[in-house]
Amino acid sequence: MAELRFTRPADDAELDLWRSIHNEIIPAGPLSLDEVRERAGRNRLELAYAGDVAVGNSTVRPPDSDGVAVVIARVLAARRGRGFGALIHDRALAAARALDPVAIETIVLAANVDGVRFAVRHGYVETERYEVDGAGYVTLRLR
Repeated sequence: MAELRFTRPADDAELDLWRSIHNEIIPAGPLSLDEVRERAGRNRLELAYAGDVAVGNSTVRPPDSDGVAVVIARVLAARRGRGFGALIHDRALAAARALDPVAIETIVLAANVDGVRFAVRHGYVETERYEVDGAGYVTLRLR
């Protein structure tokens, strides 16, 4: 099984690396560094490294007013198929569970068919499809 090292972005260089991974995986919803700084203030962001190479990142949104937390795991396309997604997801899921939410959801770009399949394999069921700025997204809830 793959091994990863996780860090929470501590400065603008790491926030920018987190941003670049997000923007590569979700080109329909690119973020600026300022937007990532703002997200880091309200969400738990992490970078995942295999050795010294960044392979992905994660977001954990704390429970909203309905008690729903959101877990998003991202793996760069060139690094997929090595077990990194499961490790990133499991770590983010544990962080979300520690917040004692009523439910946990994930959101996947609809065009990312492999990402949707990954979520279903990890116990999520589709609850909603929607569009933002012409890009389709799928919300899935953990059973």
